[in-house]
Amino acid sequence: MKITAAVARKAGKDLVIEDIDLDALRPNEVRVRMVASGVCHTDAIVRDQVYPTPLPAVLGHEGAGVIEAVGEEVVNYAVGDHVVMNAAFCGYCNKCRSGLVAYCENLWAADFAGRRSDGTTAFSKKGEVISSHFFGQSSFASYSNVVQESLIKIDKDIPLEIVAPLGCGIQTGAGSILNELKPELGSTLVIIGTGAVGFGAIMAGIIAGCENVIAVDIHDSRLSLAKEIGATATINTTKLDLNREIMRLTNGAGANYILDTTGRPEVLREAADSLGLRGTLALVGVAKPGTEVSFEIGLSLVKGWTFKTIIQGSSVPQVFIPKLIQLWKEGRFPIDKLMKNYDLKDINQGFHDSHTGVTIKPVVVF
Repeated sequence: MKITAAVARKAGKDLVIEDIDLDALRPNEVRVRMVASGVCHTDAIVRDQVYPTPLPAVLGHEGAGVIEAVGEEVVNYAVGDHVVMNAAFCGYCNKCRSGLVAYCENLWAADFAGRRSDGTTAFSKKGEVISSHFFGQSSFASYSNVVQESLIKIDKDIPLEIVAPLGCGIQTGAGSILNELKPELGSTLVIIGTGAVGFGAIMAGIIAGCENVIAVDIHDSRLSLAKEIGATATINTTKLDLNREIMRLTNGAGANYILDTTGRPEVLREAADSLGLRGTLALVGVAKPGTEVSFEIGLSLVKGWTFKTIIQGSSVPQVFIPKLIQLWKEGRFPIDKLMKNYDLKDINQGFHDSHTGVTIKPVVVF
């Protein structure tokens, strides 16, 4: 069938709105009429070929829509169901069968290969192959064939344009706090970078009962919103020294937990120096493969601190995303304050506004 999609054709260049072909549904897939899709930093780094999904490609991995057809092997989903979509996973490796689907042993093939496991793609144009199944979904398209592992069914009264971004960035931030770090009541949590991931983490830190939730960024507008949402303090690193301010705000004790969403080596080093005894520094920010960071290991040895990386908030999305939706319904997880809607034809403006900090979470609405 003919569909409309935003196609990434050249590294570092704007996406191109085109009419392309969508192939026949496979037994393990559903066809989704896309209603909305968040624009995520991961889409940008794949567009720019930091991660090498073959171009041309239809990206997008924070989709939400309505099921219009169901493959014969799909269970628990039906035509008319409203769904949010998340990263794909194989479902059969040791990590998946242990409930650690975010760390699927076949993650690269499932999410970044641009192909089904049989080597086919769902998209084409006049015989040209176009990569599909980005994160199992390729949601920058009016319709897409989506693997069932990427689906979460939600109630039909939930606004799809509000919950679409839960599929990656916001889930990553919130899950990193609630599923992985699990801060104690009264602890100090520092969030470096107040994009969608960072705001998800800030909200989760408040829900978890942290006494101090410190937001760090270079944009005063984002820091003001962080305070409005509930952050207890903010640090603009263009004006203040990160380490000095964290130590001041913690009376010299240092932070119990620091989550970095930037992936910048110099920031990670300064963050590590700002940890308290037995503190934990966690990285969710994407960096170019091969990026390295150095830590001081002499004086810091006696601190007993931990460094870890986290993928997708260590979530089982089919379990965790419904919990986030319930928190939103209760008014405790105000993700709608982060969003601005864009038409598909304006998707490149959404990327630009996200990059410059004008918009925290752009959402393409079809």
